[in-house]
Amino acid sequence: MPGVTLDAGALIAIDRGDRRVLVLLARARETGAAVTIPATVLAQAIRRPERQARLARLIRQPATDLVSLDHVDATSTGRLLAASGTSDIADAHAVICARRAGQPVITSDAGDLRALDPAISLITI
Repeated sequence: MPGVTLDAGALIAIDRGDRRVLVLLARARETGAAVTIPATVLAQAIRRPERQARLARLIRQPATDLVSLDHVDATSTGRLLAASGTSDIADAHAVICARRAGQPVITSDAGDLRALDPAISLITI
């Protein structure tokens, strides 16, 4: 497994203790695979960090790559949104990060991500 990129739906599922996502993350951890979290996605999902212990643990893991929205990613994200006619910055940033890392995206909203990139590899929860 080359690792996984998480979208907001995946982070919400982790926060709720969704077994499917927790198993995927355990598998990634066992194999040393990277877990990519775009900062825009984290911003969409984190509301009360003091109560979201699972998310706090995940972002502290050595194999977790928290990707900021720098000028390169901001430009790529904007271009992807324009090309797809959509407007969700976090979803587009997740697609950009997943493409760069060669990872599938764990998502609960496959339709939204397919609108951005019909060929993106997804793990739907």
